[in-house]
Amino acid sequence: MLKPLSDIGLVGLAVMGQNLALNIADHGFQITVYNRTTETMEKFVAENPDTPGGLAGAATLAEFVLSLSRPRKIIILVKAGGPTDAVINSLLPLLDAGDIIIDGGNALWTDTIRREKELAVKGFRFVGSGVSGGEEGARFGPSLMPGGDPSAYDEIKDIWMAIAAKVDAATGKPLMGATPGNPVVGGVPCTTHIGLNGAGHYVKMVHNGIEYGDMQMICESYDILRKLGGFSPAELSKIFGEWNTGKLDSFLIEITADILQQTDPETGAPFVDIVLDAAGQKGTGKWTSVNALDMGVPAPTVAEAVFARCLSAVKEERVAASTQLMGPAGAWTGNRDQLVQAVHDALYCSKICSYAQGFQLMSAAQIEYKWSLHFGEIAKIWRGGCIIRAAFLQKITEAYELNPGLANLLLDPFFKNEIEHAQSNWRQVIALAATHGIPAPTFYSALSYYDGYRSATVPANLLQAQRDYFGAHTYERTDKPRGEAFHLDWPKPGRPQSKV
Repeated sequence: MLKPLSDIGLVGLAVMGQNLALNIADHGFQITVYNRTTETMEKFVAENPDTPGGLAGAATLAEFVLSLSRPRKIIILVKAGGPTDAVINSLLPLLDAGDIIIDGGNALWTDTIRREKELAVKGFRFVGSGVSGGEEGARFGPSLMPGGDPSAYDEIKDIWMAIAAKVDAATGKPLMGATPGNPVVGGVPCTTHIGLNGAGHYVKMVHNGIEYGDMQMICESYDILRKLGGFSPAELSKIFGEWNTGKLDSFLIEITADILQQTDPETGAPFVDIVLDAAGQKGTGKWTSVNALDMGVPAPTVAEAVFARCLSAVKEERVAASTQLMGPAGAWTGNRDQLVQAVHDALYCSKICSYAQGFQLMSAAQIEYKWSLHFGEIAKIWRGGCIIRAAFLQKITEAYELNPGLANLLLDPFFKNEIEHAQSNWRQVIALAATHGIPAPTFYSALSYYDGYRSATVPANLLQAQRDYFGAHTYERTDKPRGEAFHLDWPKPGRPQSKV
């Protein structure tokens, strides 16, 4: 029996919306759903009649709004950008002051900042919440990254804490086993209030950027092992499965092992061999890279992961170029077991550097946007539910608990020690890839980032001299305080050098 008024509402019944609605209902909250296509709503409600909290449908937005308890809490899960604005504008005339709109899509964080300002002026509250975990996460427990008005978060906190993924309090490992109508009970919820206005969607964007890097690094590991070591997909499945029991334990390593053992139902060939090598993207990796450039923060590994997808997309050009552009000749003849360990270490070290870049980017963003981000808490809520969930994140949590003001993950004692022990293999793998003509852009960029960050001096002194020479852009001196600008009256043909 449904209550007269629902606890929360949801607009948008694509796959993510349906799964999140069922997750909410499974935890005992009554939810009203609305979809522009009424038939979709009616079919969804009819197919799910016995959820613990109750599922109600509304054929019109007016009916939808009237079905909700006050202050009304409305989740929007539609395409980011214009469609989200259109739904908000349709809702506003029907709402009362203090009602709460929650954008659960992959919104650009600057859009979220704009929307909160616009709605606050009109008396409404707005939450921009990152939702990570894909379809399964939405259904059984995502990682949730809400940002916005703290009073609005207080209103939705009980629901968000209930529906989020859970991890074991002692180990940080995800608690699994949820089924329809039987959610995971107990554990630490993978959600927290991230910060004001667009902070939640910004952190979700960086999560996705890190995800781009993780995926590309795994692909480079696969490619090197297959091309140099001659491992079959079935053999690689076992290797990745073993890696998933150690330091590289993660969702992405787990699914990679599963993918590599899959056969194509049509041909019987390894499934990975019949998938076209041209990757798509939805933009969040690009947003992360562009923002890093805008703020002057080095995040080369995410950028290289984005560029790798761009390069993969020009499939026909690559096929044509492969017949004309020659690479090195000669087969690799080393020890296969040693290669597996070396690639493992290269992946691990590159992963550390990639996450270091992501957290450094968030550190700069909190200054730029006047947020107060708690990086240990962010690492905590990424331990379960989200695509980059990994045992590795427990160590990041511990790093920021040990030193909340940590400038860079590379300076944490644990990660510093890990790279010191594994970097010889990391360098060996990159040398092998270069020697044998195997592209490994995220491995290369991660090592260059590490070597650049650990260098007391880099060749930017020559670069600054060049800039001053051709454009009078000035330079700083090693024997003067930082911040003082100097310019040399550079000698030109027929003109003596200045002594100034």
